[in-house]
Amino acid sequence: MIELQLEPIRGVILGPVDSNGMVELSAFGDDPQCRLVPRRSIHVEGGWYELSFVLEENGTRMVDPVLYSNCGAGMTEEGRVPLHVRAHADGVSRTLVPFSGRMTELRFDPSIGPCEIKIGHFSLRRVGQAYVARTMFAEIMRDLRGRRAKLKLALDCARALLGGGRSALGGYLRARYSAMVVHNAFDYDAWVALYGSLTAPAAGEIESWQDAPTFSIVVPTYNTPEKWLRRCVQTVTEQSYPHWELCVADDASPKPEVVAVLRELAAADSRIKYVVREQNGHISASSNDALKLATGKFIVLLDHDDELHPHALYEMAKAFRANPEWKMAFSDEDKIDEKGRRFDPYFKADWNYDLFLSHNCISHLGVYARDLVESVGGFRLGYEGSQDWDLALRCIETLNDGQIGHVPHVLYHWRAIPGSTALGPGEKSYAHYAAMKSIQSHLDRVGRDAEVLEIPNFSGNYRVRNRLPNPAPRVSLIIPTRDRADLLRMAVTSILEKTDYPDYEIIIVNNQSIEPDALSLLQELQQDPRVSVIDYDAPFNYSAINNLAVSQATGTIVGLINNDIEVISSDWLTEMASQAARPEVGAVGAMLYFPNDSIQHAGVILGFNGVGVHAYADRPRGWVGMMLRARLLQNFSAVTAACLLVRRSVYEQVGGLDTGLEVAYNDLDFCLRIRAAGYRNLWTPYAELYHHESASRGSDMEGAKKQRFDREVALVMSRWSSLIEADPAYNLNLAATGNTFDLAFPPRHCTL
Repeated sequence: MIELQLEPIRGVILGPVDSNGMVELSAFGDDPQCRLVPRRSIHVEGGWYELSFVLEENGTRMVDPVLYSNCGAGMTEEGRVPLHVRAHADGVSRTLVPFSGRMTELRFDPSIGPCEIKIGHFSLRRVGQAYVARTMFAEIMRDLRGRRAKLKLALDCARALLGGGRSALGGYLRARYSAMVVHNAFDYDAWVALYGSLTAPAAGEIESWQDAPTFSIVVPTYNTPEKWLRRCVQTVTEQSYPHWELCVADDASPKPEVVAVLRELAAADSRIKYVVREQNGHISASSNDALKLATGKFIVLLDHDDELHPHALYEMAKAFRANPEWKMAFSDEDKIDEKGRRFDPYFKADWNYDLFLSHNCISHLGVYARDLVESVGGFRLGYEGSQDWDLALRCIETLNDGQIGHVPHVLYHWRAIPGSTALGPGEKSYAHYAAMKSIQSHLDRVGRDAEVLEIPNFSGNYRVRNRLPNPAPRVSLIIPTRDRADLLRMAVTSILEKTDYPDYEIIIVNNQSIEPDALSLLQELQQDPRVSVIDYDAPFNYSAINNLAVSQATGTIVGLINNDIEVISSDWLTEMASQAARPEVGAVGAMLYFPNDSIQHAGVILGFNGVGVHAYADRPRGWVGMMLRARLLQNFSAVTAACLLVRRSVYEQVGGLDTGLEVAYNDLDFCLRIRAAGYRNLWTPYAELYHHESASRGSDMEGAKKQRFDREVALVMSRWSSLIEADPAYNLNLAATGNTFDLAFPPRHCTL
């Protein structure tokens, strides 16, 4: 056992050690740091260790505590280990930590925001591989809920062990364990305490506006419990923005206290209007009656037991004034329980059409120009339960993307109590079927040949599956390669044997292969009429290689495929081609896994750790992500060209890949040029493949390769700095370092 002691580096004040061996630690700033130093001189050799400590939170809690180790290569993000802060039966928190070599320095970052804690008894002990595997399995199992999830873990471990032995099992467990400890970073209670209040309007600010809009807040009620109705209305009357009217329609509630409360509240504030329906007509009819009371410029939709943030209308008013072209807008949201605790936030992407067809990311808070709502006829009968989704779908059909705005603040708190859809969309099955009906009717109206499918076990989320044109468009799959016959054989064979698409060709681009087995394989593969080989006899330039192949392709859709891709789902090409054939879609990317079944690519997040990274990288297969985003069809700013489909006409329209970007970020630049040309780039989780991660190329972090890499990074940053700074497919409240979709402490600057 190696005992460790804390030494402040910056942003940390330590009190004296008490009689129990605990020290008061106060952290301030956004990057507090300490050293963990052995109490006696000792060498800590490479291997697996267990770090343990005792924690008592006596103030603001730790958020995303992490450990960094220097094992000869400095301290880097790659060596970042999130600490598992969850006490065992003996009151001790323990985390498994790998050291790649002799450890010379150990840094403890207690939080990414201010905190006050009591902490002590830090120690390291070396542990063996068997202990690591057992501990990881036990911790993951303890983190899972339900017998089905626990049984699946056991079966997945057995498959990994039988399929690849101890190393495969170890890789699988490490991926699951790493993903599990990420939960520490998602400390929303602390985030709300630090950043959730937002800034009130300055004295006289609103009064100085000459065009201050009035918001008509539409609320249908039916047998609403008095407690929640009063609280709902209270969050309106307490708005920091005064220009509103509350328009309530009661749908003939049998409980007389509902109307009595409305009568009382309306008498107390002239901005509150209400109407009582004579007969119950369900939510669409009552919402339309509430709409008839509205006179404001904008309509705000509010459910009868939910809450608005105190500055919700102020933030919306600022946003609409700054963006006069907006006709619709939506905000981020969270849930609120019976005790007023906020939880389960949804920090949304900016307007994201394909994600909106996957789930309703406009509600809540949804705000509409009143004339827009009136022009589409208000709410439709027969769509109750998803009447707001149906309304939004009909509204977007009349708008362009630039008229739909996003305010990246949590302005709406969705009441989560038994019986509410906030607690579980399955609580109201009629809403589930109304949602499918709403999406399908939208697809029919816009002339898209597609069907809406349920996603098992995830009610409220849907898959839109396109039907291929008839005949199916020909796809030209382009695979650059150099030597590495083993990889190329795997890639091409898996495509030929497992792909059920009716019309495709494979164009292999041979970039100066010299190994006899590679040359022999190239000759062999050409015996299949679907395969051809062309030569690129020049130094490696990924962009030039693919541009050459596209010029010789015969397909109307081209696919850029790495030589280390392995097909694992027979319909992968059908799914990707059906999306690429859509006239508004540009590049289409796939769900890629590492061979150990952790996620390698689920879209690209711009600006993360620099230029950008792959979303959900290293999370285990099946990871759902924030609001199921790791499992839903959606638009991303960019996708990886390791497996990318695009119509040949679009490829040629934007000039293909930039040959000035020989290796790095040419796909990102390509996607952003497609986006700038007016197309939507798209990622689909329904095309699944393995990616063996550039196994045929070496590191780009040495010598001339490093210089070339830095040059290409600078070029991409100079072209796309504004997008990279604020990716519209991400959110400024989410982290730009560490793990994608963690919370940002603090949130990044927002300019609407």
